[in-house]
Amino acid sequence: MVDESSLKYWHDAGHVARRVLEAVKVFIEPGKTWHETIVEAERLIKRNGGKPAFPATLAVNNLAAHYTTDHAIAPPADWEREMIFENGDLVKVDIGVHINGHIGDNALSFEVGNAGKHTEQIKAAKESRDAAIEMLHPGTPWHKVGTAAAQPSIDAGFQPIRNLCGHQLKPWELHAGVSVPSYACGQDHPGFKGVVEEGSIYAIEPFNTTGSSGRIKNIGERNSSNIYRITGNVQWRRALARKQLKPLGAQLARNLEERYATLPFAERWAFPMLEKPFPDADESNRQKKWNALVKKLISIRFLETYHALACEDDGMIGQFEHTVMVNSGGPEILTVE
Repeated sequence: MVDESSLKYWHDAGHVARRVLEAVKVFIEPGKTWHETIVEAERLIKRNGGKPAFPATLAVNNLAAHYTTDHAIAPPADWEREMIFENGDLVKVDIGVHINGHIGDNALSFEVGNAGKHTEQIKAAKESRDAAIEMLHPGTPWHKVGTAAAQPSIDAGFQPIRNLCGHQLKPWELHAGVSVPSYACGQDHPGFKGVVEEGSIYAIEPFNTTGSSGRIKNIGERNSSNIYRITGNVQWRRALARKQLKPLGAQLARNLEERYATLPFAERWAFPMLEKPFPDADESNRQKKWNALVKKLISIRFLETYHALACEDDGMIGQFEHTVMVNSGGPEILTVE
């Protein structure tokens, strides 16, 4: 159940998240770069009184999710053109905002230049999100939510993505235990047992594709998203005492924990932390030191990271998302202006 004293934080985070999402959509136009768009989104979050709950992410055409630029502005794996928006690109923008750890998470899809190449897919993705939200009444089995989410995309000739799902939100927890299906998973699916619970908050985010597989795949290395998260399962002090970490690694772990708690953060936010301990290192040496430190923090399970995601058979991907609170009378969308 949501604590009454925290309701304002949830509502404010949702308002800021929506405001920034709509502003970023207007910002994107042919010729703009992905990186300047991401940086602008994060600037707007702070300007509007929030903090990023995760790095602003972009997914273009067959890319699905989990990509933000790194400090070197390197493209995703297998991306063969410049990271510049072109007419006809199908763009997904995902914005998360937190206020005192209370999270507003929302996303939308749109076509750059409005050439009309993706109109039906965009419409179906939005209708899928809205159909799922309409089912968020206390006691509704999750498999019924998934069936509702899938139907608009199927009716329009698209496949719902079956191996991405929505998620419960709690303070300082972006993925808080309950997963929300976006396809007809069936009432016996072990991953989607239980029912919609009153007082809970969920991110509802169905994806669809022009591909036939209805699945996404990992691309690149395990850290290809350029996004990391502190697991909360390992104490850096204990790791230092056990000599699992050297003093520099422990200091980096401490700095990351103090800045980001257990919410995801971008490589490009944290990489400058190495400037002070290594003022004379060039880019190549600093990158090697970063890689070694992060590898160690992952090996002891202090950090985890994410793959960037793309459609398994290179179909175009659409997505819409809202954060929703479930009240006794049904759903209340929090990510509204």
